[in-house]
Amino acid sequence: MNERYSRQVLFPGIGKEGQAKISRKHVLIIGAGALGSGSAEVLTRAGVGKLTIVDRDYVEASNLQRQQLYTEEDVAEKLPKAAAAEKRLKAINSDVKIISIIGDATPELLEDLVVGVDVMLDATDNFETRMAMNDVSQKYKIPWIYGACVGSYGMSFSMIPGKTPCLNCLLRTIPLQGMTCDTGGIISPAVQMVIAHQTAEALKMLVEDWESVRTSFVSFDLWRNQYTSMKMSKAKFPGCLSCGEERNYPFLDHENMTKTTVLCGRDTVQIRPSIKGELSLDRLAGQLNSLGYTVNGNPYLLSVEMGEERMVIFQDGRALIHGTKDLTHAKSIYQRILG
Repeated sequence: MNERYSRQVLFPGIGKEGQAKISRKHVLIIGAGALGSGSAEVLTRAGVGKLTIVDRDYVEASNLQRQQLYTEEDVAEKLPKAAAAEKRLKAINSDVKIISIIGDATPELLEDLVVGVDVMLDATDNFETRMAMNDVSQKYKIPWIYGACVGSYGMSFSMIPGKTPCLNCLLRTIPLQGMTCDTGGIISPAVQMVIAHQTAEALKMLVEDWESVRTSFVSFDLWRNQYTSMKMSKAKFPGCLSCGEERNYPFLDHENMTKTTVLCGRDTVQIRPSIKGELSLDRLAGQLNSLGYTVNGNPYLLSVEMGEERMVIFQDGRALIHGTKDLTHAKSIYQRILG
């Protein structure tokens, strides 16, 4: 057994057998922001066999207060979070196979990625993606761990297909929608608390100690010194379309995934092209420079200055238009630049 895991192996809940299981398991993390980057580091240090990280954004200065994998250099280079996370995680533990994907976690992508995955961790910032994760979890019988935080408040719940209620069931009981935006700010300890809950449950699942997995819904407010744990067994709804008796996985319908959306808590609109493809960023940069635009970039994206607005274009044709929440206006900018 690798000496680097010796203290973890000494813990009775894991031991040598558990560590061997961890080293053979595959974890999928959706989102590489505060929760995703922290959870990815914990699991990488724990020696998980394979870690796949999906994120659609890039590193900005406002992230550094709580997103522990990133540096000022990443901000200066405008590195996509998934790429920056992969670079840092490989430096932390070369034993772990790290796969980073820069893009949206669409239903189509999720269904491709879950083959061979043992546990999924939610680290996203929107319910559209969470509901797709939930349906993928139920369809392919893969457990997943919900997590969210804002201000000094956080919550987490582990969902095991066939045993616990799913997220679609929970929405009938607990008003989770208010956790989608971080307009109220956030403190790092709240992030770390959710990470601790999510990764502790993930480790239990990875060592297959299912009896120890917490099936209650946990919420807390660190500033107000509040902590609540609620049993959720009665929340399971037989008529649920995601996990019920006549399930049809409605959130895996590609048409239900919006192509244009305002990013949570930001004056930024994301536009995702309806047709998949890959741009030549070098060629596009040359064209935009010739039109008088100020263009900066790296191998993953281009940043185009347009007065008070800025457009960031990724290789897959996806774009973030900063400085507006107006969807129509953002679409017109997208059409002007990318046709």
